[in-house]
Amino acid sequence: MNYREFGKTGEKISALGFGCMRFPEYKEGDGMLVDQDKVDEMIRYACDNGVNYFDTAPGYCSQHSEAALGKAVKDFRDRILISTKCPMDKGMGREGYRRRLESSLTQLGTDHIDFYHFWGISRGVFDDLILGEGLLEEAAKAKEEGLIRHISFSFHDHPSAIKYIADTAEARGIPMESMLCQYNLLDRSNEEMMKYVHEKGLGTVAMGPVGGGRLAAPTDLYAKLTGKESIATYELAFKFCLGNPDLCCALSGMQTLDMVQKNVKVASDDTAFSAEEWEQLGRAMEEIKKFSELYCTGCRYCQPCTMDIDIPRIFEMYTYYNVYGLKEHAKNMWRDYVRHGGKTFDDCIGCGACESKCPQHLEIIKNLEMVCELLKD
Repeated sequence: MNYREFGKTGEKISALGFGCMRFPEYKEGDGMLVDQDKVDEMIRYACDNGVNYFDTAPGYCSQHSEAALGKAVKDFRDRILISTKCPMDKGMGREGYRRRLESSLTQLGTDHIDFYHFWGISRGVFDDLILGEGLLEEAAKAKEEGLIRHISFSFHDHPSAIKYIADTAEARGIPMESMLCQYNLLDRSNEEMMKYVHEKGLGTVAMGPVGGGRLAAPTDLYAKLTGKESIATYELAFKFCLGNPDLCCALSGMQTLDMVQKNVKVASDDTAFSAEEWEQLGRAMEEIKKFSELYCTGCRYCQPCTMDIDIPRIFEMYTYYNVYGLKEHAKNMWRDYVRHGGKTFDDCIGCGACESKCPQHLEIIKNLEMVCELLKD
């Protein structure tokens, strides 16, 4: 297993992190339970093969993930780093933060959490809740008491908010020590801010290194990008993430022992992409998008649509279908979109408001009809 310095935390973190949100489950009565025997086998194999970072949260796996992880690691707790998260609810206050922390400690069966995250925050949540309700100070108090070792945050907002959160916390004298954010070959929007916080000394962890499964399916993507012999797409995805010198760990939600074994092998491989190869892949991915006859950048200037059609999302599906060759994934995205009430070309009234705002001057209405017909077949 390859290891990296985890910012200024003093920890060395495995290149592969174990995401505990997809543990195998089975139905019992009206609920779902975690298959503890399978989890034990997966976690033991990961730990024995060098994985030392395990990330969970109170809501994962029908709220059983923390307890399942705690049981699986009880005999080797001192060999690993546990990351979990504090749900952010308006009005929770410092007492609510402490209750959630104590609940996680109980579920995990441990006396401390190595990395305790403010969960899925935005700039608004940071200002209104974390600062406004004194949660940053409560985290510092918990750290002084030894209940948590490092103060962290996971992130879902515009990338510019990352700088604001990191700088503001530091100015308050309670710096963030690690960050978990979305990052993969298909979504590099956080890349610049990852570099910024890493240079400030934060450990950086990527969620979704295989694009939520989009890069797990077999494709000829690597050959298409580089002209070289194809490799497994999940391997390409991991190697791209780990080729970024500003990333410490790629977090993968693993459901089977086979997945663990494959990911451990990739993260233990010494033949990582060189800096030149990594940059080439990134450039090639951006360039290949431009060969699509429908090059939507996802800027969302066309939104909101008069009829609430999520045009960028539908065009994103087409990019997966046409550019990346992930056809079945694109169709699954379409089915999920429609199932949850997403509006389509059938709802379009042809007002043209979207086309008047598109900086790419796309023929949106014509393309929307084409994409919707293609994906619904």
